[in-house]
Amino acid sequence: QVQLAESGGGLVQAGDSLRLSCAASVRTFSNYVVGWFRQAPGREREFVASITWFGGITRYADSVKGRFTISRDTAKKTVYLQMNSLKPEDTAVYYCATDSSGNFKSATWGQGTQVTVSS
Repeated sequence: QVQLAESGGGLVQAGDSLRLSCAASVRTFSNYVVGWFRQAPGREREFVASITWFGGITRYADSVKGRFTISRDTAKKTVYLQMNSLKPEDTAVYYCATDSSGNFKSATWGQGTQVTVSS
């Protein structure tokens, strides 16, 4: 069974940067897609970015393109979300998730990490 643990959230000001980490406990990750999602108060959870473990193919939501970068360290079995030029509307709980299909309908989820961006 895969287990995920996010870290790196915090309180920052608009324009600042943060890097989130998602560490996975799994024997092999080669067939998986790992994604970052976020959920703001009163809103549905939304897709932020994803990366294939094999090949490192990335995908981003339009709202974060050019500001956020997803990457992976295969040796550490960790996926990162580098967030630059943060905006107050980026405030949310950020979750990482993984499954083998890439549609995340039956994904394993982490516990989430809070990101708060003040104006």
